[in-house]
Amino acid sequence: MRGRGRAELANVSLVVTFALGALVGCGGRTGPVVAARFEPTVDADARFDGGARPDSGADDASGAIDARPAVDAGCESDRADASSSGMCGRACAWTGETRRCDEAVEISAGSSHTCARRASGTVVCWGNNRSGQLGDGSTTDRPTPVAVSGLVDAVEISTGVWHTCARRASGNVVCWGSNSSGQLGDGTRTNGLTPVGVSGLADVVEISATGWEHTCARRASGTVVCWGKNRFGQLGDGTTTDRSTPVAVSGLADAAEISAGSEHTCARRSSGAVVCWGRNFDGRLGDGTTTERWTPVAVSGLADAVEISAGDGTEGAGHTCARRASGAVLCWGDNFAGQLGDGTAIDRATPVAVSGLVDAAGISTGLLHTCALRASGSAACWGRNLYGQLGNGTTADRHAPVAVSRLADAVEISTGENHTCARRASGAVVCWGNNSSGQLGDGTTGSAHTLVTVVAP
Repeated sequence: MRGRGRAELANVSLVVTFALGALVGCGGRTGPVVAARFEPTVDADARFDGGARPDSGADDASGAIDARPAVDAGCESDRADASSSGMCGRACAWTGETRRCDEAVEISAGSSHTCARRASGTVVCWGNNRSGQLGDGSTTDRPTPVAVSGLVDAVEISTGVWHTCARRASGNVVCWGSNSSGQLGDGTRTNGLTPVGVSGLADVVEISATGWEHTCARRASGTVVCWGKNRFGQLGDGTTTDRSTPVAVSGLADAAEISAGSEHTCARRSSGAVVCWGRNFDGRLGDGTTTERWTPVAVSGLADAVEISAGDGTEGAGHTCARRASGAVLCWGDNFAGQLGDGTAIDRATPVAVSGLVDAAGISTGLLHTCALRASGSAACWGRNLYGQLGNGTTADRHAPVAVSRLADAVEISTGENHTCARRASGAVVCWGNNSSGQLGDGTTGSAHTLVTVVAP
């Protein structure tokens, strides 16, 4: 899984047409005027500022799904200007005569902040900003998206606990936010309120900033480098020395995917095997032990993974999941809240199957919860639900997958520490769960047990 668990459906693209005479749609195509408005309906009962709503007991609450007409759809607008909502709408930035829609094409949910990459290569972030992780040059929390300063050519983003990183089209990497352990990779330990370059990287094809205070990058050669906190060997260089610039992961030259987790890191090899390293007291490395590892060790019995996601969040618990080509999902490690999805709350030092999930198209692991994107465009989540981060309208923990309510057109899902976000086929972004710092992006700081739409910048 690239970056913080980010489940994504590949090759899904929709564009919208909206009124302005002979119109130009979000993808720059002309066509007849079509007024189409697609906004998810949020029950008044689903949004509140404090106190938990009674558990409805509906594990598979799905609600009514918006019917979509056969016309191009995407900007969620029936207006003739660029002021409608949904990350594509107000995000439809008029660019000359093409009037191209600058919709969200990638999302990443951090510990208590969230970011989205737009089609133009610009990035917007919202939520907690105490360490400058929103990248707007301030430390002011933002309940709606703000632009990351000076970043116009991003091709990938990844959010951590208190920092954020982006890969540029050139293969360079920039990071911003907290740098207490050197996780920005610029050779200092000075926080960055705007992006700073990671030292010595110019050939990166994937980044993962989702570690507690560390970051990793995969190079075109298949080698992996990491930097930042290394107390438990999570940088994989055979030491426990923190690094403020990238160091190579020992013995790994065929990585096809990386995922930095909570004080551990994992990589999927080109063969489908998975290796992990770092902290392991709860079995999150999957090697059948609880022994800390400073260099990569193989996950037991797993040889056919097509995606991985290492659980993240604040210091402490950690778990890891992998998706198989069949659509089945396996998880291992900490299972305090049922985040492994096997119907129990028992920690596992080797992979166990997520109950009843056979059609996963993507996975994303948070601190104590996990979500999967299904091939249909619906989503399921399991584990901790104190803030409604499972999105089923309740606050009851679940030890097996439950459906996210009113979501049937997702192409990407990303779990934060206690919140979750999804990108719809239209480019609209929706979030649910904890919102104490404005990480849901709807202009409030009240938690939501079902999805709310991010206010477009």
